[in-house]
Formats: sequence, structure tokens, C-alpha cells
Amino acid sequence: MTEPVTIRVPTEPWRRRLIRSLLYGSNVDRVAKARARVGFAMIAFAVVYAVIGIRLATIAMVGDSHSARRSGSQDAVATARPDILDRNGAILATDVKSPSLFGEPRRIIDKDEAVELLTATLPDLDTIEVRDRLSSKKGFVWLKREITPQQQQEIRRLGIPGIGFLRENRRIYPSGPAVSHLIGLVNIDNQGIAGIEKWLDSNGLADLHRAGFASDRLQQPVELAIDLRVEHALRDELLKAQEKYKAKAASGLVSNVRTGEIVAMVSLPDFDPNNPREAHDPDRINRLTTGVYEMGSTFKTLTLAMALDTGKANLNTLYDARGAMRYGKFAIHDTHPAGRAITLSEVFTLSSNVGAARVALSQGVEAHRAFLKKLGQLDRLRTELPESTAPIVPKRWGELNTVTISFGHGIAVAPLQAVMGINAVINGGYLIPPTFLKRTEQEALALAKRVVRKETSDKIRYLMRLNAEVGTAKQADVKGYYIGGKTGTAEKVVNGRYSKKQVLNSFTAILPADNPQYQLLVMLDEPKGLPETHGFITSGWNAVPTGGKVIARIAPLLGLEPRFDLPPSERLILAASRGTP
Repeated sequence: MTEPVTIRVPTEPWRRRLIRSLLYGSNVDRVAKARARVGFAMIAFAVVYAVIGIRLATIAMVGDSHSARRSGSQDAVATARPDILDRNGAILATDVKSPSLFGEPRRIIDKDEAVELLTATLPDLDTIEVRDRLSSKKGFVWLKREITPQQQQEIRRLGIPGIGFLRENRRIYPSGPAVSHLIGLVNIDNQGIAGIEKWLDSNGLADLHRAGFASDRLQQPVELAIDLRVEHALRDELLKAQEKYKAKAASGLVSNVRTGEIVAMVSLPDFDPNNPREAHDPDRINRLTTGVYEMGSTFKTLTLAMALDTGKANLNTLYDARGAMRYGKFAIHDTHPAGRAITLSEVFTLSSNVGAARVALSQGVEAHRAFLKKLGQLDRLRTELPESTAPIVPKRWGELNTVTISFGHGIAVAPLQAVMGINAVINGGYLIPPTFLKRTEQEALALAKRVVRKETSDKIRYLMRLNAEVGTAKQADVKGYYIGGKTGTAEKVVNGRYSKKQVLNSFTAILPADNPQYQLLVMLDEPKGLPETHGFITSGWNAVPTGGKVIARIAPLLGLEPRFDLPPSERLILAASRGTP
């Protein structure tokens, strides 16, 4: 007998049966069905909103380049940069949003019409270049970066398909040329190409841009050591001096001797970073960090500091200055010969080349070279500014090199480098690397290196004050501020020979001399003689009075109160007046 065959009909999956029973089944009461429908709807909406939320978070983190190109009101193309502030919070550089014009060649219907309308609205557009770009097979081309809102409105009214706008970050410098050599500038894509702007990119900002994290909301302002008020006063006086003495160039800086901070820095001619074309003029270099120069008699400050620090000389040690010093076929002369033996103090106040040469030779060639290296004068100075140049140092350093370098010839350094060295011999003996960022005295001491004894520093300050009372710095002795100073007149090399008519003048001042807080450097390149200077072109007739005018303006801004009960220089340092080593 044949067994009956059982045919099994496929049944619905249990999940589908459950849903059907929940929604339509007759064995579930109405309340249960209502609850099931509500729960199902909540789950569906939750999934949809989760997908939308994830998508929005992704766009916020990495951006959507496609939508940015298609919609000119969302993301900026040129990367955002942090504000740059002076030490008091004044804005030196900031970003603003500006529209840029782009085209999508594949969407252009009538290219000839588009070119004609665009060039009529923006006359500075190159017709051939615009036509070539709109005729390309690319999906996106730039037509003009950084247009005005009015131009954007006029082009929008044209209604040309395939023409759009993107909001970009544009760098603005409210102070114009005042801090141009310090701040530097950016290119069309808002990337730093000089100065502090370039330093920012090389210290992590460029990496943040590439990672997509450098948004306006994530960047803290950068605070510099510069005081914009002091900067304006220094620049104003240098402009006046450059015009008055018909100088080829003028420059100056103010340094905090205790922290190494650069409070002001000006190099003329300068440029407006809002007009980048000016920056390419080779005559507009930063002469204080990029240029290297023979600094003249200001180097005597270092020469005498060396002699005093070894203990082999004191302020009353005598040096033969009866006449010119012969060295082979060369002769070293003094501008105003003393005709007698002079003390080390007089070597400074008379600014004697012969005396400085004899001081350096008495210490020895190797000792001289080692001392200048210890003070950072023989190596390239590195700061936040990318623009710097290595000093020009003799390859073979012999006695003749020591003779000329003792009074600032035969070696060329960046002026900021010389300022660092002089800071070290008047601030108590500490070599502190200069900085353009804010720095506390505690932070400076952590970086400092002692290079001379405190007693040596005391005597150098005495000499600088004495020079303002009876020496070449008298015209900068602003009453109440007890300044000290040293002049320098370096003859420039013309056609392989030193020229007496083309000089680079410098004047360095410390204030106040009994407790220095700041050093001022003023430089004038190729000043001309005037009737009021009796035709003289040396530093004491132009750079020194310019320095005095600067001090009168900036001392109150730096918080230095005038004092009128000041002792003479002999009482400034007890040991110095006795001439003890």
C-alpha cells in the first residue's frame, strides 16, 4: 500500500508574519496595533535622522569640496589664518571674507557671450585668457580672485549659467606698511610667503590646513612682542631723518634687554603688505635681519668688554694713541687723533680706532675670535623671521683681522645680531636670543647663557653713560632718562676700496643706563652733509640726534618715568669710577 504524500507549502518568514499580525491580524487588539505602528514609525525616523546627522558631521569635519564649488555661500577656498596682534591687543593682520569669481566650462551655453559680458563688467580681465579658460574641458576654473561685493552683484545680474562665486579668506593688514618687514605677507591662496606669516605656516598652520582643521573657530590669535605705538613713533622719526639727511635708507629697532623681545622694528624703504607687488622691490629688504653690514665703532663696545672681562685691563689702562698705527702696508688712523696715550675709558669716549686695535691685540687673536663667537657674532642668527643671512667672517683670522674687526670693519653681521651682543654686555652679562613673540623675564632666563661677568657689564654701562655726557653721544642725552650710547660710522666699500663719502651710520642707546631696560638702534645709510652739520656725515651729526628724538617719544610709551635727580656717571658704578678690574 502506497503511503500518502505530504506536500508542504512554504510559509512566510516569522518576522513578516509578526509584522502582518501586528498591523492587520485580527487576533491583536486595537491598542496593541496602534502601539506597534507608532514604534515602527519611531524606528524608521530614528534611522533617517541618524544618517543625516552622520552626513552633517562628516561635512563639518572634512568639508565638501564639490558643494563648495557649486555653492558660493558656504565654504571658503583660501585657508583661514589666525589674527596677529601686537603686545597690547591691536590687530596687525586679520582675515576678511571676499568673493572670488569662477566658471564651470561644461555648463557655459554661449562662451562668446559670457566672455563679452564678463570683460565688460571687469575691464581688467584678459579677454584671451578668460576665453581660453572657459573653452577648456575642466569642470572648474578660476576667473578672478578677490572681487568686490559690487562687482559680484553686477555679475550676478547678468545671469550667465556656469558662472559662480566662492567666498574666500583674504588677508588684511590694518597698519599698512608700519610693520611690513615683521609681519610679511601671504599669497593669493592666503599662504604665508614672508615674515611672521611664513613662520606660522612652517610651525604647524600649513599642516592644519592640509588636515582640514584650521577653521576660523579653532585658531587662537598670535601675540607678538611688538608695541604698535612705539613702532609708529620710530618709523615716523626715521622717515623724517631719511628725508632730512637725504639718506639712501634708514632702519631701527627697540629691544627689551632683559627678555630679548623686539618691541619695534622698522626698515625703510618698506612696503604695504596689502599691495604685495611692492614687496618684490629688491631695495625693500629687511636691513635688520636680511642685510649684513660692517657696524663700525659700535663694535668697540664688544672689544672693550672682552678686555675688561679677562681682568687684563681696567678703565685706566693706557694705550698708545700718539699717532697712526702701521700694520704692514696699512695704516690705522683716528678721526680726531689724541696725540698721546689714552685710557681705556677714553678709547670709548674718543672712539679711537688705534686704541681699540691695541686693546684687541693685547688680548690675542684667538681670544678675540672666541669672544665674538661666544657673543653670537660669527654664526647665523635664527629668529622667528625666516629671512636671515649668515655673517661675513674672515676665512683666515690673523692679526690684521683682529685689528680691523676691533673697530667694526672686516666683519659684517646682521644689525639685530649686533644688538643681541650689546644687550648681553649691558644686561648683567646674559646672552638672550632675540624674539618677536611675547616672552617673560623668567622664560628669557631659562634660555640665557652667561657670557661676561656682572662687573664687566657694570663698567660697559658706565662707559656708555659717560659717552652721553662727554663723548660722541651727547646730542642724544634726553634730560630725565639717563641714557647711555655708542656711535658708529662705517665707511662703505665702493669699487673695492673704502669710501669716506659713503658711510653707514649707526647709534645704539641704552635707557636708563643705571638699570637698562631697552636698547635702541638707529641706522642711516649714506646720509648727506648739511649746513647745520657743517658738512660732516659722521654718526654724531645725524644718527645721534635722530636717536634723541626717538627716545623723547618712545620713553613715555615704554613706561619709563623721567628722573631729574640723577648722579653723574662717576657715581653710577662704584667699582667703575675707581677703575678696579
